[in-house]
Amino acid sequence: MSFASVGDEDFYYEIAGSGPALLLVTGLAGVASYWDINMPALTRHFTVIRYDHRGTGQSVRTEGAYSIEALTDDLVGLLDALGLEQVMLLGHSTGGAIGQVLAARHPARVERMVLYASWASLCPQMALCMELRLQLLRAYGPEAYHRASPVFLYPPRHVCDAWPQLEETLVSATENSTTAPILEARVHAVTSFDGLPYLADITCPTLVLVARDDILTPPASSEVLAQHIPNATLQLLPYGAHAVSQCDPETFQTALISFLMQ
Repeated sequence: MSFASVGDEDFYYEIAGSGPALLLVTGLAGVASYWDINMPALTRHFTVIRYDHRGTGQSVRTEGAYSIEALTDDLVGLLDALGLEQVMLLGHSTGGAIGQVLAARHPARVERMVLYASWASLCPQMALCMELRLQLLRAYGPEAYHRASPVFLYPPRHVCDAWPQLEETLVSATENSTTAPILEARVHAVTSFDGLPYLADITCPTLVLVARDDILTPPASSEVLAQHIPNATLQLLPYGAHAVSQCDPETFQTALISFLMQ
């Protein structure tokens, strides 16, 4: 296990593979293990860096207010601690929001970027999903919050086909969950984020990637990103909902690697 000190706080990270540096920034769950299924393919081409966000996994857990900007500051500190001046970045959902802030505020740090199932402006559909998740957390606690995740993340076919593995994942997520106040603070970081002011300042080549059946961050949210980011390309994938990297990893990886290796 590897930890990097950012100030006086420790962040868990992993580095594997060889080649250009590729940073993986996870979504709301925040844990590096989200990318496990993709690591064999990615490490054949890249030196892959992944980490647990503040408040999740094995990284420092602090209660109080969270914001996308503060999570970005954590990431800048981690990059500095690891001696990484520039990386390519793959950000999923909340990780894509962090990527927007990083690329706008620190353009020299991001060579190329993929915003996967992300958003800049909260649409009514996403707002409703996040409201429901928050209500579950408040009424029934972290176990119900985690157990409801497949409804928002996966297509019904994937839930049915992969249920034994998904159920194991849900049990693990509950057993290793952060606290209810941190979960709620992280949800508020998502719902209060406004990425639109950052988009015009993103100068790196950017691929905006989303599945057509994503109900949490619908394709219209990705269309907004692609319209407002200079040098951005939008690519729609046919299946996989909000977690296409897990539901259809081969299609996802083909699109990702083709763009990053241009």
